[in-house]
Amino acid sequence: MKRIWAPWRMPYIESAGGEPAACFLCDCLAQPDGDTNLVVHRAQHGFVILNRFPYTNGHLMVVPYRHVPSIVDLEPPAQAELMQLTGLALQALSGAYGALAFNVGINIGAPAGAGVADHVHVHVVPRWAGDTNFMATTAQTRVIPEDLSRSYQRLHTAWQSLTLGDAQPTGTPPTE
Repeated sequence: MKRIWAPWRMPYIESAGGEPAACFLCDCLAQPDGDTNLVVHRAQHGFVILNRFPYTNGHLMVVPYRHVPSIVDLEPPAQAELMQLTGLALQALSGAYGALAFNVGINIGAPAGAGVADHVHVHVVPRWAGDTNFMATTAQTRVIPEDLSRSYQRLHTAWQSLTLGDAQPTGTPPTE
């Protein structure tokens, strides 16, 4: 029998059924950016973070600072920036991983599959030809071969090359 080592999945498994006390998306903003909080980029109205429980290597989330359940609750500048950051995420993933295609989605509300239903975010999942193998189809298991800290370093470097010279200010969460 072969073993798949994925130690970062245990906190997710252990938290199943329990409601988190706070929003992890908001909480990570108080930490310095790095491979601990996994924030790859901060902008004026939102930020980009590596998914701690990825579907594939490089799975990113684009998140507004405002803690709201739907994109309709965001002001137009924040909505526009969310899409701009999503486009930059596609470029960063193409550069860092050579992604050939992407799944981009927003699950609004728990019945739609939102794991964090009260803080809307965009999932950006890189895809490659043949990346759905027998593990996913027969064992309902995904193999994530790269450590999250390595994924963070790759994407942070790729993101910096995209935004180098960008006059956009680094954002901070709004104080409400």
